[in-house]
Parts: sequence; structure tokens; C-alpha cells
Amino acid sequence: MSDRTAAETLDRHIRGRLLADGRDRAMRSVIAQIFARESEQGGFLVPAVAEPLIVWVLKGAAVVEERELGGDWTAARVVAGDFFITDSDAPYELRWRSLDEGMFEVMHLYLGLPLMEQAGAEVLGCRHRPLLSEVSGARDDRLGRYIELIEEEIAGAREASPLYLESIAQALAIRLVQRYRDEARDGAKRRNALPAYRLRRVIEQMEESLSEEFELARYAEAAGMSIAHFSRQFKQATGLAPSQYFIRLRVSRARQLLRETDQPIIAVGLEVGYSSPSHFAQVFRKETGVSPRSYRHA
Repeated sequence: MSDRTAAETLDRHIRGRLLADGRDRAMRSVIAQIFARESEQGGFLVPAVAEPLIVWVLKGAAVVEERELGGDWTAARVVAGDFFITDSDAPYELRWRSLDEGMFEVMHLYLGLPLMEQAGAEVLGCRHRPLLSEVSGARDDRLGRYIELIEEEIAGAREASPLYLESIAQALAIRLVQRYRDEARDGAKRRNALPAYRLRRVIEQMEESLSEEFELARYAEAAGMSIAHFSRQFKQATGLAPSQYFIRLRVSRARQLLRETDQPIIAVGLEVGYSSPSHFAQVFRKETGVSPRSYRHA
């Protein structure tokens, strides 16, 4: 098994039955899924994902044990309303045992990196997405209210409101940054990051060249660094590789043009560097969850 995976595929590594999936309910900022987990699960490796993960217990009770690779097991007795936060680039081992011999239900919430960056900018005034503390078997009534609202939306019979879900996701992200930011890790990340004046210089150059091909060497030169050193420090500062950040800027500009102008969608794609309409639509959908046409008419 790989020690890294995408948020969308992590559920393949954990035994259980999918009950509801927020990806079918127009959720863009988070991936929300509800699972019925089997009563007992032996130890297995959980691959790391890029997105912070919340696991919220909805029904039942269990003893959940976790450990770093090769470390000692730590146990937490959990009931409905307890939760876990995982925000690490390292895999870990997990096992559990239900206390009532039945399956118990949990919700997985993967918090999108753009959402966390937005919350970091709002709460801390920083450009990178804040790192969260590891939490096991805790309770938080305010966080719980947001979780309940998301559960009602994705598990209900009626069609969910994308705008409503987006507002809940934003409130949830701000709560996490305010209360669960890992100041030590986050501070170390910022100290090792690209200096602010160099970052501004690079971003300004990226914004001026959105219609051109991405050239890593060009931006490394603007920062006065080697390509390898620039790539590492840029990611430390923003949470994204330079190429990923460049794509985000392109999509952000495309969103603005789609909302504020009457340019044909193909012209918008060309203005942000995509000569192929299908490629533009593919990238736009991956970043926003909807097609350019749907975004324009939403």
C-alpha cells in the first residue's frame, strides 16, 4: 500500500460502507462523506493526504487506537460527538473495536486547501494555509453544530444548497484555525518559507504572465534562487508547489472574467493560457467543482 493518497481515494483503504457523499451535493470547499464502519478493524496503515481531515463520530461507541509507524498505540474511547483531526504528511496506523458489537457511523471531512488558505488569511493575515494540531477523541460543541448542518444537507432527501454548504464550510474552517492551529509547526513553517518580499515579486510576475506557459526557471530567477531551493521555499510559504499556485491564479482570474465580463468562455480560457476549451474546462472543474458555463450562470 502507498503511504500517500488523495482525499477522494482514502476510503478505499478503510473498511466500511458509504452512506452519503457530499460530492454528489455540490460541495466544493470540502469533501464530506458518511460511513458505517464495521464493528472491529485490525491495525492497518492509513496513507497521508494533503488536506486536513476531520473524523466525526455520528453514532455508536468504540475504542479507537492510533500510533505512528513503529510507535506505541494510544487509545481513545469515543462516542457520538467526539472527533479526530489529522493534519500530517506522514502515514499512521489505526485500529478500532466497537463497544456495542455493532457498526458505528462516522463522517469524514477533508478540508480543501483553498478554503484553509482563505481562513488563514482571514484569521491570521497569512498567505499559506495554517497547519492544524493532531486531535484524538475531543469534543467541541460549536464545531459539532457545523458538522450537524453538513450532515443534514448531504444525507437529506432534498437537493442541497451549494451557497449554504459553502457558508458552513467557511465558518468551520475559521473555527479550526482559531482554536486548533498548531502554532509551533506553523511558526517553523513560516520561518523556513520564502521571504515575503520575494514571494510578492514572484506572484506579481505570475499574475502578469497568466496567458503564457508556466516556466519554473523564470520564477526561480525572479526570486534569486536555484530551482530546487525556490520550489521548496515557495511551497513552505504558500502550501502549494509553484505550478499549482500558478494554476490557482489562472482559475481565479478566469472566475473574475466569467462573472464580470461577457467574453465567450473560449476567450476567457485563452486569456488565462488555455488554447484548448476542453483542457480549460477540465482544469476549471477540478479547481472549483463546476464547469465554466455552470459557474457563469450560477
